[in-house]
Amino acid sequence: MNIHEYQAKEILKDFGAPVSTGVVIYSKDEILEKINSLNSKEFVVKAQIHAGGRGKAGGVKLVKDKNELESVVAKMFGKVLITHQTGPEGKEVKRIYIEEASNISKELYLSCLVDRESSKIAFISSTEGGMDIEKVASETPSKIITTKIDLKNEILDDEIDKIIAPFKLNEKQKVEGKKLVNALYNILIQKDASLIEINPLIINKKDNLLCLDAKMNFDDNAIFRRPEIFKLRDLNEEEPAEIEASKHDLAYIKLGGAIGCMVNGAGLAMATMDIIKLYGEEPANFLDVGGGASKEKVSAAFKLILTDKNVKGILINIFGGIMRCDILAQGVLEAAKEINLSVPLVVRLAGTNFKEGKEILDKSNLKILSASDLNDAAKKIVEAIK
Repeated sequence: MNIHEYQAKEILKDFGAPVSTGVVIYSKDEILEKINSLNSKEFVVKAQIHAGGRGKAGGVKLVKDKNELESVVAKMFGKVLITHQTGPEGKEVKRIYIEEASNISKELYLSCLVDRESSKIAFISSTEGGMDIEKVASETPSKIITTKIDLKNEILDDEIDKIIAPFKLNEKQKVEGKKLVNALYNILIQKDASLIEINPLIINKKDNLLCLDAKMNFDDNAIFRRPEIFKLRDLNEEEPAEIEASKHDLAYIKLGGAIGCMVNGAGLAMATMDIIKLYGEEPANFLDVGGGASKEKVSAAFKLILTDKNVKGILINIFGGIMRCDILAQGVLEAAKEINLSVPLVVRLAGTNFKEGKEILDKSNLKILSASDLNDAAKKIVEAIK
């Protein structure tokens, strides 16, 4: 789960990290009241959307006159920002964060995340702050320093020293740097964050460290035990189909292709998407119905796929272990009849009760293409949508 910048900064502040002073505005009616609480000659107005690249899209504005602040904020409300992370449809600005401007002396980069490969916590440090860190890693990898540490209750001082060493901080800044690293580590552990990114982390003209921008992601599987984090969820920033999927406990991610996929098991779902690409098409979604899906859950998944107007055909690939193929077939039939299926459907069934499932589908009046294996299924659905 992602949260907004202003929410991430509130968490950072609660854990003792240095952040700039700011206010969040939810509607134009709040503008005057909120900006009067700020004490600065210059301000930064930031659109709050779950996507990077806001500045280039016009979502970050420096305002040097408080009298201009109201009009700048008013114009930003309702604006659709299109960045490299939003897709061509963009995201509408419904929340705005205004903070007191900072005099920047130096921009740095600091993040921490769960490194699954090593089963450790990885801290990434760089002197190239304010830039796309992936671009820095690609063009000048020597400027990216990764420090991996074992998971424990507290991070050790010598580990912190390694993390902040690339920044070449003075003694005063080292004290601030240690507090910041401790804050990031404790948030990651105590709040089940999977990623915390400070970009840029600045040294201002007063020689202090300050988190100028912040991004946090949280482990969806741990949200049940973090109600204080779950309440930060902004449904306006999520795909409506993905919100609906979560209601039915379906693992669904919308993609951009033409072939809708329904699969049981994440690994099989990935393999299904790969083979669709192998035959020259793109998957419209990732959808894992799980190992023990009910008829109702399968029906909900089928309807979900068809809410995507880009879907020209559907490939169902089920290996029945815990899940019975006849249950899946009944769910597919119910959903297809209810929504009047009008796109090609290819079904590959294997495992528990696959003969019964195939018989149910064969006896229906729907135009369903049966496939003997995954290779055959991919060929048939790609040919069917041409």
